[in-house]
Amino acid sequence: MKSKIAYLFKGLFIALIIIIAWAISLVFLLTRNLHELPTLLIPLAIIWQTFLYTGLFITAHDAMHGTIFPANRKINNAIGTFVVFIYALFSYQNLLAKHWDHHKYPASLRDPDFHDGIHKNFFQWYNRFIKNYVNWKQIVGIAIIFNALLHLFHISIPNLLLFWVAPSILSTFQLFYFGTVLPHRETSEGYKDKHQARSVHLPVLLSFLTCYHFGGFHWEHHAYPNVAWWNLPATRVK
Repeated sequence: MKSKIAYLFKGLFIALIIIIAWAISLVFLLTRNLHELPTLLIPLAIIWQTFLYTGLFITAHDAMHGTIFPANRKINNAIGTFVVFIYALFSYQNLLAKHWDHHKYPASLRDPDFHDGIHKNFFQWYNRFIKNYVNWKQIVGIAIIFNALLHLFHISIPNLLLFWVAPSILSTFQLFYFGTVLPHRETSEGYKDKHQARSVHLPVLLSFLTCYHFGGFHWEHHAYPNVAWWNLPATRVK
C-alpha cells in the first residue's frame, strides 16, 4: 500500500522540487548585487539556472505523458500548464498536440521537432524548431514581464539578462541538442525501428545532467512513453 502511494505521489514531489528550486534560485539571483558576487559564481549560476529551466520543461513534458500525477489527470495537466507558462508563456494544449505528433511521426516531415528535409544543419534546424513553438504573443508577453521586473520591481538589466533571459534561451539549446538532434539525426546506419530514435549512451549521472535522461535514454522514452524521466534508466535492456 505504501509503495503504491509513494508511486502516485513521487512525480508530484519531484515536480515540486524542481519548481521550488527554480523559483528560489531565480529570486535569489535576480535580487543580488552582481558586484558582491564572486566572479566564478556568475557563470556557475547561469549553468545552474539553465539546468533548472530545462527541468521545468521536462516536468511539463512528463505531464504530457501523464506521469507527474497519474492519480488525477486534472492535477497532472494543471501542473503541466503552470510549468510551461512560467517557462516561457507557452500554451500547454498546443505543446501537447505537437509533442504527440512527434511521437506519431518521429524524424519525419510531419514531426514538428524535426528539420524540413533540406535545411539540416544545427542552426537551420534549431530555427525551424523554435518557430514551430514560439509565437509573437509570447515574445510580447515576455517583453512586458521584463519591463515590469525592471521598472516596478527595480531588478537590474544585467541580472535579468544573466539569470532570467540567458538561462531560458540556453535551456532551449540544451533541450534541442540532447533531446532532439543527438537522438533523431540521420546517420549512415539509419534507424533501427519505427521510433526513428537512438539513445546517447552516457553514464547515468551524465545522462541526467545533460537533459534529465532524454538524450541518454531517448529510444527508451519512445519505446516506453509512459515511463517518467527518473525511471528511464531502469528500462534499458542490459
